[in-house]
Amino acid sequence: MRIDLIKYQALGNDYLVLDLPGPLDEVVAQLPALCDRHQGLGSDGLLAFDPRAMTVRIFNPDRSEAQKSGNGLRIAAAHAVLEHGAGDSFELRTAGGPNPVRILEHSGAEIVCEVDIGRPSFRAADLPATFEGEPDRVRLDTPAGAVEAMLVSVGNPHCVVFDQPVTRERCLELGPHIERHPAFPERTNVQLFEVLDRGRVKVEIWERGAGYTLASGTSASAVAAACMRAGLVDREVTIRMPGGDLKIRREETGNLVQSGPAKRVYGATVDLADFDMKTGG
Repeated sequence: MRIDLIKYQALGNDYLVLDLPGPLDEVVAQLPALCDRHQGLGSDGLLAFDPRAMTVRIFNPDRSEAQKSGNGLRIAAAHAVLEHGAGDSFELRTAGGPNPVRILEHSGAEIVCEVDIGRPSFRAADLPATFEGEPDRVRLDTPAGAVEAMLVSVGNPHCVVFDQPVTRERCLELGPHIERHPAFPERTNVQLFEVLDRGRVKVEIWERGAGYTLASGTSASAVAAACMRAGLVDREVTIRMPGGDLKIRREETGNLVQSGPAKRVYGATVDLADFDMKTGG
């Protein structure tokens, strides 16, 4: 079965996009091979985009489905403009709900847009996590050491870790343990952060179902929400990730709006039989 896929990247966070209707089940079945960076196309996941309904489904390389992805939404917005002629303002729907989009710049294969991520929640039940109410901080014991963290949901679960070295190495140590900690029955995304000043925060990210990643829009939003709640930053903040910077602002409604780029990288036609996991293709 031959299919068409288009690869995009947003601050180094890359996704393959499949237009619907298409053989989604068959593609998801082969995602571990398709996403492999040495033996496949290489990506942090798959976006299944329906141009008629303007809906996006988000799949990780391990085949699990995510409720929301900020970079994924900006990539879907770029795809809607570049491939389907969408206008300057529209709405994309994910499993996490509706997300208004406004196009800011269009330069060749790159689209800069802002996406309303919604209002963050600090209720443990919204992640879900096995704590009560809206805890300010929680303690998590892991084989890599104990940490203090804030729980944040922006339509998907996040664990924002305080007072740890903000390095790739520490992220690789803690990320797998926190993602699958018993406190998170549906697993969680993980962030380490350092406040540089009231307008800038440095972040390292471990993404649920994908592992270490250069950038994540919902992770950036979760860190911004945690820092704002803790009084560490102002209402507008730049989140500095290894893949690049993302701007986050909090509206009067409490909603978080992120703005940043997404770029088309290439289109590919592949034969799914070449990636058949059952034959080790």
